[in-house]
Amino acid sequence: MENNTPFESRLNLDNLNKAVYQIKNEITKVIVGQEKIIDLMLTALLANGHVLLEGVPGIAKTMLSKLLAKTISTDFSRIQFTPDLMPSDVLGTTIYNSGTSMFEFKQGPIFSNLVLIDEINRSPAKTQSALFEVMEERQVTIDGECREMQPPFIVFATQNPVEHEGTYRLPEAQLDRFLFKIELDYPNLEEEIQIITNAQTRKAQKELELINAVIKAEEIVKYQSLVKEVIVEQDLIRYIAQVVEKTRKSNSIFLGGSPRASLAILNASKAFAAIEGRDFVTPEDIKFVLTPVLIHRVILTPEKEMEGVTTQQVIQQIIDSVEIPR
Repeated sequence: MENNTPFESRLNLDNLNKAVYQIKNEITKVIVGQEKIIDLMLTALLANGHVLLEGVPGIAKTMLSKLLAKTISTDFSRIQFTPDLMPSDVLGTTIYNSGTSMFEFKQGPIFSNLVLIDEINRSPAKTQSALFEVMEERQVTIDGECREMQPPFIVFATQNPVEHEGTYRLPEAQLDRFLFKIELDYPNLEEEIQIITNAQTRKAQKELELINAVIKAEEIVKYQSLVKEVIVEQDLIRYIAQVVEKTRKSNSIFLGGSPRASLAILNASKAFAAIEGRDFVTPEDIKFVLTPVLIHRVILTPEKEMEGVTTQQVIQQIIDSVEIPR
């Protein structure tokens, strides 16, 4: 006998789903298309993970981050990375106050809830290394004193994959701290027509003026905790481990995914399941996040690179080779 009983979630995800709908509704006032990109950014937000956005100039990498930040009533800062930027320009520094005759710590722009780092590969290793601790541990240690970041703390970073003059490649340890690397592409013809039409309709009105804050920072923190309660069956945990293990054994890959990659897949699939209104993870949730989690964590062999094979193609081959649990 067929069971027609409607599905009832073990977790109450109504408010979370309402918030996601409202955020999407605000962002799409400006952004045309890019539904998958927006879903991935919201997934990262709920999974408490950082995002690296890569794409050519002019395809709304920075704008997407600014729009998402505008929908949340929280602190937002933007840091433009340049070759002469010093770690103290990012983290802050201790200065002498002649009035009190004491040294005081002046916070840098990293002390915010949502931080946009534009062109992260424009600064040398010394400045990039300033992000290691704060991105992984949500804290900054300066002059022997540990200063914790106020939650939520999410970094959105952008980089241009084409122009390499005056840039510094991110080290693997830095890349590994990003939950997702999201690659943006050009819009199709119809989307570009819509983008031009919208700009003509807005006239002098700026894009950010169209966006309203629809959620508070404390609500994001609450939803991040709720996402952790999403169920992942043991066979799906094994599926995640099998995919990551295959990246280490593949003849096409020089450096495979680490256990941090496995945990990133787990947390991201939980967040996406919650966005979809479910308190349990499905194989489709895992497949949705696999490529953006792995693409910056694996390195192809020189032979494969010379053949013109892309990292995305190799990851897809691995995904296709692992049996999906049913």
